[in-house]
Amino acid sequence: MACTHKDSIKDVDPSTTEGCEDCLRIGARWVHLRLCLTCGHVGCCDSSPNKHATAHAGEADHPIVQSFEPGENWRWCYVDQVTV
Repeated sequence: MACTHKDSIKDVDPSTTEGCEDCLRIGARWVHLRLCLTCGHVGCCDSSPNKHATAHAGEADHPIVQSFEPGENWRWCYVDQVTV
């Protein structure tokens, strides 16, 4: 299966470079970071307690994230459940 949401990918600036913006706001911790390729939201991964990247994708209807970890360049579509 292929991703059908590539048209949502934009040239975005990260909302923060300090960590998960939602975890920073509530004083929580995260494991890995994801960058929303629709709006630039930086959220934490599904291995993190709060799973903010997935929550953002569902609430904002923004389907594709990219790893925001140094040296990683992969992308994931939440809707189609595939690597982009």
